[in-house]
Amino acid sequence: MDPNQNESNPLTTGDAGPPRAATTPSRYESQKRRDWNTFLQYLRNHKPPLALARCSGAHVIEFLRYLDQFGKTKVHAPGCAFYGHPSPPGPCACPLRQAWGSLDALIGRLRAAYEESGGTPETNPFAARAVRIYLRDVRESQAKARGIPYEKKKRKRAPPAAGQPHPAGESSSSTALSGGSCGSGAGEGSGPPPRGSSSS
Repeated sequence: MDPNQNESNPLTTGDAGPPRAATTPSRYESQKRRDWNTFLQYLRNHKPPLALARCSGAHVIEFLRYLDQFGKTKVHAPGCAFYGHPSPPGPCACPLRQAWGSLDALIGRLRAAYEESGGTPETNPFAARAVRIYLRDVRESQAKARGIPYEKKKRKRAPPAAGQPHPAGESSSSTALSGGSCGSGAGEGSGPPPRGSSSS
């Protein structure tokens, strides 16, 4: 089956396969299994077909670019009149892409699935430096194109409690790129953070 014939987003569809246990898997586990099956299907449809053992960070980036055709996030080109506007007043011809937060969360799930399938951390293509650099570049380019500075998330977390400084506040922007499962939707689809602190 060619994934191009499927009009829905392959990040949310796919053959989940038979359940491994009688208990219902969590939403995260179900999504991870669907993502893993989608990636394996992509490797089978690759020209020429690609074995998982020969998969590299470059192939992972190729997969992420392939997924852009199913994206729902408008990313304005530098020449667009709406470039840098988080809420453009009208339509434009700029392409839809996968949001950075979706890709970041996907890579976190695929990293885990690879190692659960017998792969070692040293050979994990989803943990390759090239993939981290690609995700960072996508985050920065989408932030500029959509006018959503992700750094504001870091500033919002800085004052956790009155009179109690948070020593690790400086690292919050880098942890989202570490491939952890908590990266889903960080700044994606939710618009810019509020200007004032509404949580008193």
